[in-house]
Amino acid sequence: MPRTDITQNIVDAAFQEFLEYGYEKASMRRIAGAVGITAAALYRHFKDKEDMFSALVEPTVAEFRQTYEAMQNAAFAQLPKVGISEIWKDYGGDAKIFMQFIYAHFNVFKLIVCCSHGTRYDSFIHDVAVMEEQTTQMFIDRCIELGTRINPVSEKELHLLVTANVSALFEAVIHDFTEAEAMHYADTIDVFFSAGWKRLFGI
Repeated sequence: MPRTDITQNIVDAAFQEFLEYGYEKASMRRIAGAVGITAAALYRHFKDKEDMFSALVEPTVAEFRQTYEAMQNAAFAQLPKVGISEIWKDYGGDAKIFMQFIYAHFNVFKLIVCCSHGTRYDSFIHDVAVMEEQTTQMFIDRCIELGTRINPVSEKELHLLVTANVSALFEAVIHDFTEAEAMHYADTIDVFFSAGWKRLFGI
């Protein structure tokens, strides 16, 4: 159900319930009680608990994917013009951009990363890693088409390294970094992984 169709009281109570108990242990009855309505009344807004969880996180997930796709499309458009060395500088900046987005929606990502077991969002980090892995491979293939020599990396190693890179970003949420700590950490991620990828691929 669209977020605009639910009251702010229900949104607040649902966030608190899922953050405190996680999806599996969260109670629709407690959420209803927190806003002073019956459980039956709550089910007039949502067909079930997962529908409620999805209503809280899906708009942000969709926006995250749109942001990711826009950044990747821009990089692909620039590749023939400036080359991969310019795009994959030692200090890339991508982690900082995504960290800013994450901390602008911190409670949502806390739900996704720490409280979503039992929902389809439980695989969110893995899904992002797969998306990044596919994009990276397409990027490398395009570089080779343009005549750039790229050191080969096995599919298994690429998968593990991309997963490590993506997972590192969300560790800030898991460990409850302040925004200032998270942004400093994003700089560290950019320096560490961007330089590593450049060295690995021989760019």
